[in-house]
Amino acid sequence: MKCLSYQNVRLLLRHCAHRSFLHPGKELHAVLTTSGLKKAPRSYLSNALFQFYASAGEMGTAQKLFDEIPLSEKDNVDWTTLLSSFSRFGLLVNSMKLFVEMRRKSVEIDDVSLVCLFGVCAKLEDLGFGEQGHGVAVKMGFLTSVKVCNALMDMYGKCGFVSDVKRIFEELEEKSVVSWTVVLDTVVKWEGLERGREVFDEMPERNAVAWTVMVAGYLGAGFTREVLELLAEMVFRCGHGLNFVTLCSMLSACAQSGNLVIGRWVHVYALKKAMMMGEEATYDDVMVGTALVDMYAKCGNIDSSMKVFRLMRKRNVVTWNALFSGLAMHGKGRMVIDMFTEMVREVKPDDLTVTALLSACSHSGMVEEGWRCFHSLRFYGLEPKVDHYACMVDILGRAGRIEEAEILMREMPVPPNEVVLGSLLGSCSVHGKLEIAERIKRELIQMSPGNTEYQILMSNMYVAEGRSDIADGLRGSLRNRGIRRIPGLSSVYVNDSIHRFSSGDRSHPRTKEIYLKLNEVIEQIRSAGYVSDLSGLVSHSEGDLEEKEQALCCHSEKLAVCFGLLETKPRTPLLVFKNLRICRDCHSAMKIVSKVYDREIIIRDRNRFHQFKGGSCSCSDYW
Repeated sequence: MKCLSYQNVRLLLRHCAHRSFLHPGKELHAVLTTSGLKKAPRSYLSNALFQFYASAGEMGTAQKLFDEIPLSEKDNVDWTTLLSSFSRFGLLVNSMKLFVEMRRKSVEIDDVSLVCLFGVCAKLEDLGFGEQGHGVAVKMGFLTSVKVCNALMDMYGKCGFVSDVKRIFEELEEKSVVSWTVVLDTVVKWEGLERGREVFDEMPERNAVAWTVMVAGYLGAGFTREVLELLAEMVFRCGHGLNFVTLCSMLSACAQSGNLVIGRWVHVYALKKAMMMGEEATYDDVMVGTALVDMYAKCGNIDSSMKVFRLMRKRNVVTWNALFSGLAMHGKGRMVIDMFTEMVREVKPDDLTVTALLSACSHSGMVEEGWRCFHSLRFYGLEPKVDHYACMVDILGRAGRIEEAEILMREMPVPPNEVVLGSLLGSCSVHGKLEIAERIKRELIQMSPGNTEYQILMSNMYVAEGRSDIADGLRGSLRNRGIRRIPGLSSVYVNDSIHRFSSGDRSHPRTKEIYLKLNEVIEQIRSAGYVSDLSGLVSHSEGDLEEKEQALCCHSEKLAVCFGLLETKPRTPLLVFKNLRICRDCHSAMKIVSKVYDREIIIRDRNRFHQFKGGSCSCSDYW
């Protein structure tokens, strides 16, 4: 070490940071500390060590080293490094607090600092802090910087202030391709695809991000053919290769929309690209592989998700979490528990791992396994978070152990949030615990007075208890306040196109055929034993029974399945996506439809997947 100059040591640390050599960098840190060289005046070794840890994401150590550096030896680069590292590794509030400290200590603010600040505000959708940053940029003359203006526009766009984005864009003397892309992303998000396509066509130059924005927009709207046309133009005619960022963005859009057709196209593209690059494995491969695992699971193909997972040469904790979450959604809780021992030999679990484990136990009715997972948190150096308590309350509630769930909730170190309370209220509804439900409802109304779901759930419970007068009062109160229930929407993919239905929908071009098929299906499943389940409906009078049965028959998932039966060949699986939880009546009907028509029907509702086959469901009627 004596033969190395301070400059050479700093170069070594920068090399470790650049190459992500964490272990050698830590060894060098130990040598510098034990030898006393780290404290040598004007050596700037602490600065180099701080920047090494910041680049590696070891933010606790980085913050400690940063605080130890004398203020006179901290330059603008050190402050900006910490600011951007907080942002990059998700410590967004820390980044904002640091910016305030920089202003208080009169640290020089540059364009990099402002770009970082606006990026943080965009992620948090914090308009107030972003506007203060805007004021700083104006005062210091940074609105001449295209990079600062682009970040500022992105912040306003993420917060939904389209007019501000357009105003700043129009005032720009130099409009870069990034400037245009920010405007495009804002317009697609807030003004729709049609207006977004107009901006896209106006762009003098398009980068891969702009193409991805349009592809993701069409994906979300279900326009598969348009997506394929855009991808063909983007990749084959314009020569924009898909890098790992755009691949992951597209796979994420496929996962959200359930578009397996495009998801498979992206997978094939990624495989071909990997073959062209040879056998070299990079961290990017892990990111794309993880996105594929997530996409296949959320598109209903858990077998392909598992296959991709097993073929990955490198995996990290995010990969494992994606697989566990997917398996949980598909009701494969036992498989998650069995694979957990394999995971801990490979990576260290984090908070999201435990959430996925508990979710798997919840969806599979595995109460004791859930308790074991919850109590093992500290063994892995983790502290129970609100999400973990929410999962345990859900596990106990689903199993009918409502009183035990409430006790656990009251013992939480922090007050229960809307998720925890809502989960317990749902369990009270299933198991008829009206007294506890009333207590929970009062707390929920204080938290979220505009949420209709809780009120409707309570009205259903009152009807079940024979107290229709109270139920009618609740519904009347909602109507008087102009509050409407979120409509149920179901989507089905048929012939590479998405078809969406709402309850009682008659807007589809083939409505007449769909309703004729619906009548046939209802007649067939009634012959096989189907009886309408009215328990989830509030009855205002005895005379509207037939009307309510008709309303049940026209639920969105039933219409989507009938259209699928019309348009696909016999024995073709049907995949339906619903925005709300599937009701008990539709769940019962789909089991019989799968048997009568010899079809596998997969429905992804708000909570999980239901795989109906041969008259039964993968959830074993536990959801």
